Amino acid sequence: MKVAPQDIVLGPIITENSMIGLQMKKYTFKVAKSADKISIARAVEELFGVKVSKVNTISVRGQMRRQGRFTGYTAAYKKAIVTLTPSSKGIEFFESMT
Repeated sequence: MKVAPQDIVLGPIITENSMIGLQMKKYTFKVAKSADKISIARAVEELFGVKVSKVNTISVRGQMRRQGRFTGYTAAYKKAIVTLTPSSKGIEFFESMT
């Protein structure tokens, strides 16, 4: 079963720490929980036309939140930090933010 790249890479993660990584060609994305490193690399290469050198993944647990007397958890998700090769061009979406 072939999965579309849009189903693997769900969106960018824009934080102060992820913006610092842009100088080192490290881009942070929210990805599908079932995605592995190889499929993430292929999806990023296909979506943005860049060359990926390595992928680091982190499973983020949901945080406990309270609303009055009710407690619950935010949604858990998986994020990927994608490092591009030095000769690769940058991703335009992130470059326009700096």
